Amino acid sequence: MNLSYQDMFSLAYSGLRAARINEKSSFETAQFLALAELDGLASHGLARVAQYAGHAINGRIELAPKLKVRHFKTSAALVDAGDGLAFPALRFATDLSVNIASKTGLSLVAVTNSHHFGVAGHFAEAAARAGYISLLFGNTPAAMPMVGGTKAIFGTNPLAAAFPINNGDPLVIDMSLSAVARGKLLVAAKKGESIPEGWALTADGKPTTDPQEGLKGLMLPLGGDKGALLALIVELLVVGLSGSRFSYEADSFFDAKGNRPRIGQLLLTIDPGLAGGKVFASRMQSFLKTLAADPGTRLPGQRRFKQRNKGFNEGVNVSDGVVEEIQAGIRQLWSK
Repeated sequence: MNLSYQDMFSLAYSGLRAARINEKSSFETAQFLALAELDGLASHGLARVAQYAGHAINGRIELAPKLKVRHFKTSAALVDAGDGLAFPALRFATDLSVNIASKTGLSLVAVTNSHHFGVAGHFAEAAARAGYISLLFGNTPAAMPMVGGTKAIFGTNPLAAAFPINNGDPLVIDMSLSAVARGKLLVAAKKGESIPEGWALTADGKPTTDPQEGLKGLMLPLGGDKGALLALIVELLVVGLSGSRFSYEADSFFDAKGNRPRIGQLLLTIDPGLAGGKVFASRMQSFLKTLAADPGTRLPGQRRFKQRNKGFNEGVNVSDGVVEEIQAGIRQLWSK
C-alpha cells in the first residue's frame, strides 16, 4: 500500500492515541516512525505501532510521562524519560545537548527510565545539521551473549555518529551491534518471510531462518567477538552514566507483557571548532574530495537521504499487513 508521509504519520498517531498514550508522546513518536519509513527503515517504522500500543495497554510504559532533568553540571545532564516512549525524551535531550555544547564546547547528556528509541541516526543527524559532531549510544533488552557465553546478556546496543558537512547533508553512521537490527526479524515475521542464516539462533542455540524463532532466541553479534565487546562498551557507558537497567534486567520489547524496560541512552555532542576557525570544515572537505576521486564509494547516510526525498515525493510502499494490524487495533481499542 503506497502511503504519503502524512498518511503514515496520521496512521501511527491514531494507533498510539487509541492505546491512550498522551498527545505529545503520540505526536512525536508518530513523526519519527513515519520518518523511518521514508528512510526505508521499516524495522523502526509503522511495524512498531502495535508493539508500543501493546506496551501501553499492559502498563509497560507511562501514558503521560513527565520529563525532567534530574541532575545538571556545567557540561553534563541526566534526563529522566519518566517511563514513557523514548522519542520525546531523546528529542529533548538532543536539543539540551546541543545547547550545552554551544556554550561549553562539549556536552554529555544521559537519558534514564527510557524505552525503544527507534533510529539512533535521526537524533545524531539533527545535532549535525545544527553544526555539531554527535555520538549516541543506547542499550536494549538482552538479545546477545557475552564472548564465549550462551545466554543473552547484551542488547543489540545501537550506536550512531554524525558529522556536519558545510552546505550538504551530514555524514551519518548508524548501526546496531548485532549482525542486523532485531527489528528486521519483526518485519520478516509480519510478512511471513524467512531470514538469512547467520542473523539469529534459536533459544537452544541452533542457527535458524525462522524470524519467530530468532525473536525468541539470540541475535548474533556483528563481527563475532568484536561485536560483543563493542556491545559491552556501550552497555557499561550507558548504564553506568544514566543509572538505567542493564540489558538483561529489561524484558523484551517484543513481548506485550513484562516490566517497564527502563533502559538508557547517552548523547555526546561536540563543537567542531576545537582546532580553531574552519579547520574541521576544511579537513572534512579534503576527506570528501579524496572519496569523490574513487567513484565506487558513497558516504554513510547518503542512500538514506535519497530514499527520504523519494519517499516525500512518491510515497512509501507499506506492508498491507502492518496497515491492517494498526487499523484493527484502532477499531478494537476505541470500541472499549
